[in-house]
Amino acid sequence: MWRTFFEELGAEVVLSSPSTRVTLTQGLKHAVDEVCLPVKLFFGHVLDLTGKVDFIFLPRMVSVEHRKYICPKFLGLPDMIRRLDGLPDLIGVDVNLYRKNRDLYTAINKVGSLFTGNKFKIFRAYRNSVKTLQKYCRLLQMGLMPAEALAVLENNVGDKPLGYPLEMNVAVIGHPYNIYDPYISMNLVGRLKEMGANVLTAEHVPEKILRSNAARLPKKLFWSLGHRMIGAAYHYLDRQDISGVVHVAAFGCGPDSMTGELIERHARALRAPFLNLTLDEHTGEAGIVTRLEAFLDMVRWKKAEAAGL
Repeated sequence: MWRTFFEELGAEVVLSSPSTRVTLTQGLKHAVDEVCLPVKLFFGHVLDLTGKVDFIFLPRMVSVEHRKYICPKFLGLPDMIRRLDGLPDLIGVDVNLYRKNRDLYTAINKVGSLFTGNKFKIFRAYRNSVKTLQKYCRLLQMGLMPAEALAVLENNVGDKPLGYPLEMNVAVIGHPYNIYDPYISMNLVGRLKEMGANVLTAEHVPEKILRSNAARLPKKLFWSLGHRMIGAAYHYLDRQDISGVVHVAAFGCGPDSMTGELIERHARALRAPFLNLTLDEHTGEAGIVTRLEAFLDMVRWKKAEAAGL
């Protein structure tokens, strides 16, 4: 959405480079020890853009839906980043949809006014950016992974999921920036596919289904990402074609410590194969691979037992 918005206003959008050990090392040097792995990596990505761009877009993400908040660390990110020396100018704006959705246009208009005084041009850029976002979400719900959906939007490939049907379906539940970053996730999605598992995530589930399943909790969660994770996990655990669930959390993430426990309890009650992976900068690749292999062995054994083999 934001990329389309900026390009419609005549700006060139530059992305930071894919995550590497250097990215994380730079982040570790400048971030405080108490923050979680994604925030440390975020510092590295900001530093990667230094010297490459005129501005860095860094909104304060407060809320992206009615009566729910985004993860608390997003609220403090702009303040943490501003203390770094030698950065380009930051484009900062509050995104807060807690009370009403139309507040998004207030943020949009504020950012757009930095590029043009033409209100109609800003509105047209916003309208087209929303259309791009809607198309992206439809591609995800067709079964594409984010990288595949982005490739479709850039007209690099067709709109069919890449790869072939595999022997089992495994749901991977976690924050998108943990799951889809191949470096910090140790290429979790790719490894599961190589081991014979088709991967499904919360992004593949329509919003209505996520909401209805999350509503099964006795009390509403007020974190948007935790709400989506619970809804997706409950949905997948109730499906007969899902062989197991992998929950991915970042060490030190407070909301994940609770949502992960709720998901694990539900999986245990259903006697469904469940694996909890906690990631930090010390996580070893060999350990992740061994645990994934053991988890899929358990899944295959359970399937064989159910089939009477």
